[in-house]
Amino acid sequence: MLKFFIMEAQSKNMELTEQKNEKIRLSGLDKNALEDLMETLGEKKFRAGQVFSWLYVKNAKTFDEMSDIKKDLREKLKEIAIITDVKIKTKQISTDGTLKYLLEYKDGNTAECVLMRFDNRANLTACVSSQIGCAMGCKFCATGQRGIIRNLEPYEILEQILTIQRDTGLKVTNVVFMGQGEPFNNYENMMKAIGLINTCLTIGIRRITVSTCGIVPKIYDISNEELVPTLAISLHAPNSELRAQIMPVEKRYNILELKKALQRYSEKTGKRVTLEYVLIGKLNDTKECAAELAHFMKDLKCNVNLIPYNPVEIKNDSGVSFKKPDKKDIMKFKYILEASGKKVTVRLERGADIDAACGQLKGRVEG
Repeated sequence: MLKFFIMEAQSKNMELTEQKNEKIRLSGLDKNALEDLMETLGEKKFRAGQVFSWLYVKNAKTFDEMSDIKKDLREKLKEIAIITDVKIKTKQISTDGTLKYLLEYKDGNTAECVLMRFDNRANLTACVSSQIGCAMGCKFCATGQRGIIRNLEPYEILEQILTIQRDTGLKVTNVVFMGQGEPFNNYENMMKAIGLINTCLTIGIRRITVSTCGIVPKIYDISNEELVPTLAISLHAPNSELRAQIMPVEKRYNILELKKALQRYSEKTGKRVTLEYVLIGKLNDTKECAAELAHFMKDLKCNVNLIPYNPVEIKNDSGVSFKKPDKKDIMKFKYILEASGKKVTVRLERGADIDAACGQLKGRVEG
């Protein structure tokens, strides 16, 4: 079923392109769609495999790079096709090696993606956006203050990873949907993108993580998918009252409904969920909050990822800026949770100096 939707979207893309006399965009086409293209050009099917390899394995930027493809076919492709219509608008490099890209799409809208590297790990993680802006309005998040502009298409999500690979010459090994937007509010396009990431970039489903603030019906839906990614939940509070103060989604899908959905996800898939918890100084980082969170998660199959708040120019409803937690409060919080027997990590801060850390992505050039 997933393959059908991918091919249907690709077919529509090619038909619309031809109708407008525009060049066909190859980025986002799978091998079957490329075989169809080769057939229309009077070429043998094996040529599709060559083009596929240059697009998704060798990260070609131009048709001239495709050296094992005969010259007349390359010339044909130049006439009717482009590799991508996505451009790098800005690129920033953090002192810790994190890269942040602001990408411009065909309609002029922009979104950000991030490449995270860790000195002691071989993994290269791409943090991708699923929407331009976000409708969820979490009080501490820069993206949420922008509001929602539109959903990203499957190829536009895939293209974030491809852009990173073309620019750096590196192979992305892990993908996290933790950039701009609420992935479950763009569910169909997200799932199609996951299919493309899995089949075109050969990134295993266990290396793909989707983060949601808690759209409960979609948690049930994703539990039944053929390709089920790892699930991360932006929790950020141990109870409904506190969560509602900083996350409007709580008023629609409360924390107890969310817990039931997470239990069902684990029962159905056998997978652990990750509870993401942004620690905001003197708000949700107290010993009492830690004890309450420990009680909440005792019958969940989960790990916990504590995220020290990354400052952005946002104030709470009382007009006071949110604060970074003290290190001693972080460690106390972690200690209390670990006593419950769960695995607890404190996320390493990556890219904060270029506003590439959690909650800092805005997706636009500041004037």
